[in-house]
Amino acid sequence: MTIRITWARAITALLALGAAGMLFAWSGLFNVAASSGHWAITDWFLHWTMRNSVRTHTIMAGEPAPRDDRGLVSAAGHFKNSCAVCHGAPGVPPSPVMQAATPAAPNLSVNAREWSDGQLFWIVEHGVKFTGMPAWAAKDRPDEIRRMVAFVRRLPRMTPAEYRQLTEQAPAAPVAGVRDATLRSCTGCHGADGRGRGAGDIPVLGGQKPAYLLAALRAYATGKRDSAVMRNVAVTLSPAEMEALARAFAAMPGLPAQLSATGNGEPARIVAQGLPKQQLPACRSCHEPNGRAPVLEGQKATYIADRLRAWRGEEGEIDARQSQATMPVIARRIPEEMIEPLAAYLEHGVASSVD
Repeated sequence: MTIRITWARAITALLALGAAGMLFAWSGLFNVAASSGHWAITDWFLHWTMRNSVRTHTIMAGEPAPRDDRGLVSAAGHFKNSCAVCHGAPGVPPSPVMQAATPAAPNLSVNAREWSDGQLFWIVEHGVKFTGMPAWAAKDRPDEIRRMVAFVRRLPRMTPAEYRQLTEQAPAAPVAGVRDATLRSCTGCHGADGRGRGAGDIPVLGGQKPAYLLAALRAYATGKRDSAVMRNVAVTLSPAEMEALARAFAAMPGLPAQLSATGNGEPARIVAQGLPKQQLPACRSCHEPNGRAPVLEGQKATYIADRLRAWRGEEGEIDARQSQATMPVIARRIPEEMIEPLAAYLEHGVASSVD
């Protein structure tokens, strides 16, 4: 006897299967306990689906430069504070509590070899559903993600000593009212002297205005200023700790008390006079000793140039939501060819003025 398949019978069968699935879900018989693990075929299917998805969406996203090797200190600091508890790190085992998840976070010293830079960028940016891997906490900071990709790429060959060198620098002295572990999180990236440990993406804090540093910490904590790296630390600080840290780092030697750069070249003119034809105000009109804007003289040229380009929109408008919302407009009025000379001039003054 032959059973003829019709559209009505096919639809009825699908509805019956759907109803059976809903009944099974309603019954609660499916074991959602992480301790139960996955069936081998389920584990294979989920990972197969994830790999196909990452590969396809990476191609669709087409990130042209998914890796930046210049900022390993800040990326390592964020990895230590946010990622190592699940993934472990060189010389640091992952938390056994987090490894009891289903699925457990992979060992990146092995797993990172299986992905391209572009695929790592996509995973770090977007996270992975049905796992503990979150999306990047700051949507407008692809620069931070590029640095994290470079750090993860290094993990397979990084020694415990190299990891400690990247993530640890003991404070020069305790700060009253600030927990030692909290202070070490700060000095691990910003250095015991507030100079940023030679990393171009970490600004010099020593000599900066304490009111500006305090405002920055508050903005990071609330998300008004965008940075996954800084917000992860700032949200743990009490108001008293923010004030103490701002005073402590501002008191360190670093940036001069005021702009003193002089010269006759185009960078000097932008600093002192601006470019009236481009409606570009002078840097000194805001960045002066008694103003609210931060001190610029002596700041790292790479940091200034990267921030200006970010505000221009080439890497997303970083910090466009902060109180200094005029900076994206101002940055776009600076000629592209002047960004590097201007940044170098602000760092070095007369000695490095570019005519």
